[in-house]
Amino acid sequence: QVQLVESGGGLVQAGGSLRLSCAASGGTFSNYAMGWFRQAPGKEREFVAVVRWRNSVTVYADSVKGRFTISRDNAKNTVYLQMNSLKPEDTAVYYCAAGRGSYYYTTDGDYGYWGQGTQVTVSS
Repeated sequence: QVQLVESGGGLVQAGGSLRLSCAASGGTFSNYAMGWFRQAPGKEREFVAVVRWRNSVTVYADSVKGRFTISRDNAKNTVYLQMNSLKPEDTAVYYCAAGRGSYYYTTDGDYGYWGQGTQVTVSS
């Protein structure tokens, strides 16, 4: 049973930066693709980014491409989301997720484990 704990959320002004962390336990971290999703008030949860295992291939949503960077440290069982040039529309609860056995890892159904979420608020 994989457990995921996010941290690093908070309040930041537009144009600022935050780095989210997600610590994993209870599984072989390097066997999983690790993704970030977000859910804004009144909206469905959406894919943000994923880093696959071993070769660490990354995929980003168009809305964050060029501003966000996902990375993983298998030795620390941790995945990061560096968020730069933040915009008010990035305000959401951000969730970390772990999955395996799929291919694209861009939808909720590709992941079997989820963290509790961390709030990111970007003020204008």
